[in-house]
This record gives sequence, structure tokens and C-alpha cells, in this order.
Amino acid sequence: MSKLRFRVVETAFKKKAVEVKAPKDRPSDYFAVNVFNREKMFKYLPEKTFQCLVDSIDNGTPLNRETADAVANGMKKWAIEMGATHYTHWFHPLTEGTAEKHDAFVEHDGKGGMIEKFSGKLLVQQEPDASSFPNGGIRNTFEARGYTAWDPSSPAFIVNDTLCIPTIFIAYTGEPLDYKAPLLKALEAVNKAAVDVCNYFDPNVKKVYSYLGWEQEYFLVDEGLYAARPDLLLTGRTLMGHESSKNQQLEDHYFGAIPSRVMEYMKELEFESLKLGIPLKTRHNEVAPNQFELAPIFEECNLANDHNQLIMGLMRKLARKHGFRVLLHEKPFKGVNGSGKHNNWSLGTDTGALLMAPGKTPEENLRFITFVVNTLKAVYRHNALLKGSIISASNAHRLGANEAPPAIISSFLGSQVSKVLDEIENSDPDALNLAGKQVLDLGIPRIPELLLDNTDRNRTSPFAFTGNRFEFRAVGSEANCASAMLALNAAVAEQLIIFKSEVDAKIAEGKDKFAAILEVLRKDIKESKPVRFDGNGYSEEWKIEAAKRGLDCETSAPLIYDAYLSESSIKMFESTGVLNEKELEARNEIKWEMYTKKIQIEGRVLGDLAMNHIIPIATRYQSTLIDNVYKMKDLFPAEKAAQLSSKNLEIIEDIANRTIFIKEKVDEMIEARKAANKIESEREKAIAYHDQIFPMLEEIRYQIDKLELVVDNEMWTLPKYRELLFIR
Repeated sequence: MSKLRFRVVETAFKKKAVEVKAPKDRPSDYFAVNVFNREKMFKYLPEKTFQCLVDSIDNGTPLNRETADAVANGMKKWAIEMGATHYTHWFHPLTEGTAEKHDAFVEHDGKGGMIEKFSGKLLVQQEPDASSFPNGGIRNTFEARGYTAWDPSSPAFIVNDTLCIPTIFIAYTGEPLDYKAPLLKALEAVNKAAVDVCNYFDPNVKKVYSYLGWEQEYFLVDEGLYAARPDLLLTGRTLMGHESSKNQQLEDHYFGAIPSRVMEYMKELEFESLKLGIPLKTRHNEVAPNQFELAPIFEECNLANDHNQLIMGLMRKLARKHGFRVLLHEKPFKGVNGSGKHNNWSLGTDTGALLMAPGKTPEENLRFITFVVNTLKAVYRHNALLKGSIISASNAHRLGANEAPPAIISSFLGSQVSKVLDEIENSDPDALNLAGKQVLDLGIPRIPELLLDNTDRNRTSPFAFTGNRFEFRAVGSEANCASAMLALNAAVAEQLIIFKSEVDAKIAEGKDKFAAILEVLRKDIKESKPVRFDGNGYSEEWKIEAAKRGLDCETSAPLIYDAYLSESSIKMFESTGVLNEKELEARNEIKWEMYTKKIQIEGRVLGDLAMNHIIPIATRYQSTLIDNVYKMKDLFPAEKAAQLSSKNLEIIEDIANRTIFIKEKVDEMIEARKAANKIESEREKAIAYHDQIFPMLEEIRYQIDKLELVVDNEMWTLPKYRELLFIR
């Protein structure tokens, strides 16, 4: 082992856990202490202001300037009492991360001094530079103006000495430049559409909420080892590295005892998260070595998404304190499980009903079937778009490998729900009528309550029904949940609108309400049947079958993005008021450009490492072997020397062939990048990077990984998988 690598590995293995002093209070005592929630609002705001703000949060009622000033004053008072000196508008640009610009609570007092000041104007709106964030051509560099606008539905919070105010981010001309603005529109669209359908069953329903429960998978590596791997540092994944002799094949890490250093990290992460109102509940070892998972209690979708963005930053920050680096890349290590962020999605009403859960009465069960079937129909109609909402240069590595779902969107329902849908589909339409006010008879046995806990799981299903929700398992670990959630909610909203119009048309023809619902459901069950699949999503047979069913089977990320600009996607987004065609085109430009840049960076990093690390190390070892061969000739008779040196000669030749291939392929890759960079179309450029340059990365990696097996371990400078993947 090289001296540098030895010191790095030895230091990493000797690290001890940073002890976290356990809080004496119960979690419920310090939960949301750093959040300006309703409890703080009630305490720091005048009663009238409090009522107006709550009405705005619950019902979307606009706030006037007087109310905004009063909210700002109360919020500032609370923040200063908590030790805050600055404030920032916290938003989600199209970079998968968050952004913030801090300003102090200070203004001139007109007497040569300073006063703490924070007005409603500063609360409601700020003006960051929009040209420096991805905009897809909506803004030019000389048109830099953009606005952040306060989102009252997500409470402000304090991080360190800064009051963070969740906001949307829009261009000067009104187009959204973030994830939150279209997500809020999608949530409102599904609310309106779902309320209309709910009113068939319960006229008291006035609002429907979209819920999200994310499961965040991640890797931890020792900070010293991370720093010694330029590929991890610059790309988030290992661009080379032979598999460790032992990785996850014994399945001993999954749900195993959490290493003490990791446990201390988790304890502090939970403590800080709970203070920020993030209701973390679950922690455990995941399948791959050094892989872990955390998950919160379900929340309303917008807030849950904010919390996920917030916790990813918190994870990175606290990891360094404990001598770790967090890896959120979907596939940081080849040959072991990648990391996802399962998005558990459901709908619920203001009356307390869960729309994805079976009920206790036939009417409640029919409502359950109605929303399940409409969700399936939406997923079927927009399966290509939903795949586009989760695909990225990094997530493309994960899909279809080591327990991740395949790159074909299908839905697993389990035997019980599938049987119910089949019974409805195949039943006699005349037997599905509701006579007067008699009990609704579906012609099938009552759906058992045990359905909630009696649904099996299919680990290969990208969109699985899991009892009272659907689990969108294809979302990547470093992704912004909003990308998938705005597409899913908008698609379901559109389908519910279509469903209601079809039911109303049949009612207008004189059909009974429930008979009309069942007739439309039978049609939708038949039409959406191709998206239902309970088998092995990894099998080659499924790929063939999925294509026959008309499901999207494209695997090229740049081509998958085309789904956003299909006629059906544009119509869906525009009809629900979520995004218009111009905005969709801009977002696709960003997706293609981001894909290109990520592969471009990986190509540059791998090329540099190959030329500056791998080839010099390999040739140095080769020279050692050559020297040994010559010494053999001096020491032994020619025939004996040839016999003793034969294996070394094979290795010498093997190293020569592999280093020559690497050098030639790196040069070829550089020329391919130069050619691709001249392409003006972002789409065509991304396709070139996918089709021509990305395969070269794998070809170069293969040769490097083979060299790692033969080159002297003491000479190899880069930490190996056996060192990276096991925390001591």
C-alpha cells in the first residue's frame, strides 16, 4: 500500500465515534423548537393577523400588506429571541439543491446608529439574480431579474443564526424557475379534481390533501478516504474500482447492528431534524455495506418535500463533524445496491378519510376502488412522463440493477386488489346497479379490512400499491421529490377530471350515480390493465411483454426526456394549470444540459485519473517486473530464467496492452467530447454524450479495474472498495 494511502486508511480505521450528548428532554419537548409553526404564530402575532395567516395557509386566501407587515414583525421578534441575526428566502432552483442569500436584520435608524428591521415587503418578496440559475433559455444573462415569493403553507425555520423563509422562485416574466411553484399548482389541481369526485360519496369533503412519505437511502464513507478519491469528490461516484471480495453477498448488513460511529451520527441528525420539525421515525442499515436509510412520518406533500431538501443539507453538514461524507449519488459503487428515495404517495380528505385505503362500508370501498383505478389509469396514460420525472444521469445507473426497479413504469397491486378489479371488470354490468337507497352490492365479497396489512411487496415494481398508498420506488436518492410529485399529482388530477366528466355524462343520460361510476370504472380497469404487473420486473420476458403492452421501454435518459414534450404531456400540464409548453421546453433544455455536463465532468475526471494516476502506477510496477526479469537472466541459466520469468512476462504484456488501450481510449474520448460540444442542440448533444462518450467510460473502467487486480497493492494510490465500503 502506498504510504499516502496507508496513512489515510489507517487514520480512517482508527477514528472513534464523536459522542453526542443525549438530550434530557423527550423528542416531543423539543420538536419544532426552531420552526415558526402555529404555536409560535399564536404567541407572536395579533389575533386578527393569526386568523388571516391561518386562513391563507388552509384556504389560500391572499394576504394584504398590513397583514404581511404584522406577520413579519412577529416572525422577526421570535427569530431574534432565538438568536437569529439574518434572514433568507430559501428556494429550490432547478439544480436538485437549495439556494439562499442571507441579509441581516439591520437598517439605519437615521441617527447614526442601526436598528433591527424586517418588513412585510421583505418577507413576501426578494430579488435574486435569475440569470445565474438554470432557466432553459427563459432568461438571458442581461435579463437577470427574478423573484422569490413567500410560501405561507410551509413554515419558516431557523438554521444557525438565520431565519429561513420557504419561497417559490419565478422569472421577471412570471415563469417558474424552481420545483416548488409547479408543485403547488399540481397539488391544487389534484385537490380540486379529487374533491369533485369525493363529493359523489361524501358532500362534506371540502379539501383533499396529497401526502408524501419519503424514504431516504444514503452511503457514508470516511472523510479521509473520500478525499483520497478524486472521482468521489468531483462526481459523487467511483468511476473505477474492482469489487471487494466481500460486499453484500452474505446479506449481513441489512437491518444489522448499526456501527457505533454511525449511530452517533444518526442520533445527532435526528435531534437536529426534530428541532426543525422534520418528524424522523425510522433508521436502519440498508442492503449494501455502508448504506443506511432514514424515513419520517407522512406529511403534506409540499412540506414533506421541503423537509427532504432541508435534511439532505443537514446530513452533509453533520456527516463531516463525525468524520464521514454522505454520498447521495444513486450508484456510488458498482456491484452493490444503489440508493433510492422511495416516495410513498397517498390522498386524504379534510374529513379524515384516506382515499387509498379500503373502508368499512360498500360506499367507502367503492370510493377506494375509484381512486386506485384512476391512479392506475393516470400512470398508464403517462408512464413515459413519470419515467422522465425520475430519470437522470445518476439514477440511470441504478434503475434495473441490484434491487432497484426497472426503467419501465408498471404497478404492482397484490393479489387481493387485483382480484377485486378483475371481478369488477368481468362482472355483468346489469348486476352493478344500485336500486334506490339499498346497500351497494358490487357483486363480489366485501373487501376485507385486513387488506391494509395483507398486501405483499414486489421489490422490482416501480409503482407499487402497499396497503393505503402507492410507493413510487424509482425516484433517485439525490433527486428533488417535487419532480416526481408534480408529474404524478398533475396526471392524477387530469384523470380525475376526465373520470368525473364521463360519470356526469352517464348520470345526465338517466343512470344511477353509483351505476354510472361502476360503468366508467369497468372501462378504466380494462384500459389501464397493461400497466398492472405483479411479476419479476428484471426478467427479459417482461421487457418483451411490456413493449407488447405499449409501455415505454426507452432506456436512454436524453430520449426519455422527450416524454415531457409529447402532445399528451403538454395537454395534461396545461389543462391542469401546472406548466405551459414554453415552461416545459425550458425545463427539458435544462435536463439535457445537466445530463451532458454530468457525463462531461465524469469523462474529464476519469481521463485525468487514468493519465495521472493509473498509467504511471501501472508502468512503475511494470518496470519493477521488467527489472526482475533482467535480474533473473543474470542469476540463472537462460532456460531456467525464462521458466521463472514467464509469469512476470505475461503480467508485463498484460499491463502494456491495458495501458495502451486506456491511453488510446482517453484520447478518443477527448476527441468525441470536442465533437459533441460543437453540437448546438442541447438534446442532440446529450444524445451524443449518452451514445458515444458514456460507453467509453465503461470501457476505460474495465481495463483499470483489471489493472487494480495485478498492480502491487503498495503502489496503488487510490483507496479500494474493500477500504471504502467498511466502516470501522
